[in-house]
Amino acid sequence: MDTIHPIVVHFVIAMGLVAFLFDLIGYFGRRPALFEVSFWNLLFATVAIFVAILFGQVEAGLANPYGSSSDLLNLHSTLGWSLAGVLSLLSGWRYVIRSRDSQVLPPAFLVAGGGLSLLIVVQTLLGNQLIWIYGLHTVQVVAAMREGRL
Repeated sequence: MDTIHPIVVHFVIAMGLVAFLFDLIGYFGRRPALFEVSFWNLLFATVAIFVAILFGQVEAGLANPYGSSSDLLNLHSTLGWSLAGVLSLLSGWRYVIRSRDSQVLPPAFLVAGGGLSLLIVVQTLLGNQLIWIYGLHTVQVVAAMREGRL
């Protein structure tokens, strides 16, 4: 069994980036039906990030950060919570936009979606460093699962 956090995080990454992509295609391709797809992807990404944070905190607690990996883990955690806030705000904003007119998307929301996508990419890079460079939490979490501690 693999660790739970990376599995759930992949949903957040995919749905967050796909939401922005569909917004772009819908806006520039004049296909407002894609705004509905984007809205639901954004909403589910918002729910999924809180699940990812929950498991991320548990798995980070099992990690034994060393050296500069401790600072990177703290930055990753802080950015994760920030990303949850940004996703929540954008989902709320998007809900209001959708309630008023589901066929229109203001350009300012596209800019915000670009910022969200940038945050997702940075967070993904930090997570990749923690796993592939420092090897944090993967071994300890899998061992805890096998022993029934998680």
